[in-house]
Amino acid sequence: MKNSSERIRDRMPSIRKARLDPIDWRILGELQRDARLSSAELGRRVHLSAPAVAARVGRLEDAGVITGYRAELSLAALGLDVMAFVRVRSESSSHHALRAALAARPEVLECHHVTGEDCFIVKVAAGSLGHLEEVVAEFARFGSTTTSIVFSTAIARRTLTAGRAISPAPPSPGQR
Repeated sequence: MKNSSERIRDRMPSIRKARLDPIDWRILGELQRDARLSSAELGRRVHLSAPAVAARVGRLEDAGVITGYRAELSLAALGLDVMAFVRVRSESSSHHALRAALAARPEVLECHHVTGEDCFIVKVAAGSLGHLEEVVAEFARFGSTTTSIVFSTAIARRTLTAGRAISPAPPSPGQR
């Protein structure tokens, strides 16, 4: 009998289960670079008809490989000139309250629950160092924090390609 995490994993779509072919990867690459492409333009770029590419995109959406389409915003143009990563270490008893506080702050762009000494790594955008200080002070109510201010971004957003896809995990000892 499968445990609950195995049942959840089986229901969740994954790249490994989707069995993507080279055309699917080319479609994904083009959409990652420009999600606003029309089916006709996308088809032209991957050498398929518009209906054929629309069907493939629909299949990729249904499989959970494509999970959404977003606009990318310039933080600087919005007056958010300070980006930082804040590591938060807290007691597990305060995780629920911390998550609620993180979710309530519009400055929080991402939050990752991680292994290691820290509990969360939070990506924050602020308008000034003083603004960042306020945000970090809020997080510090829940435990210790370590803040790293971003000077520049070496790799902003990388396009996932077939060559960078995650290799299948080896079978667990019970599955061999």
